Amino acid sequence: MDRFGRPLYALALTIWVGALWTIGGIVAPTLFGSLSDRVLAGAIAGRLFMIVAWIGIVAAIWVMMFQFLDRGGSMLKTAAFWIVLAMFLLTLGSQFGIQPLLTHLKEQALPHEVMQGVLRDRFAAWHGISSVLYVIESALGGVLVVLEFGRNR
Repeated sequence: MDRFGRPLYALALTIWVGALWTIGGIVAPTLFGSLSDRVLAGAIAGRLFMIVAWIGIVAAIWVMMFQFLDRGGSMLKTAAFWIVLAMFLLTLGSQFGIQPLLTHLKEQALPHEVMQGVLRDRFAAWHGISSVLYVIESALGGVLVVLEFGRNR
């Protein structure tokens, strides 16, 4: 397990946290700064955030399985496990709770854009909550990388 498991563990964390930081910190701001059509920028960013969420779900499942196989029940005593679990729950909450709500608000606003209608404030509030949760998840990812790879092995 250690021969393939540990490199896959490192790769899963790298892809997950790297995707969080790249899309949230570079790509999305670039889209909104470069495209004059904010609806298009939002649609592209939303699609990319969905891809990152699925990367996170798959990575979290693998990482927690590896932690269990590597450490057994003692994984519950590690900060790394609890950080991964928190990140996983944030991803699930956003992907299956907040994102469907945002989609529903957009559909209710049709034929107008949601930010031009009466649902604007509600959409903005939920979008803000989603953004804060994403920043928390990204920060936790940074802490996780430092914990797991910042020490000498």
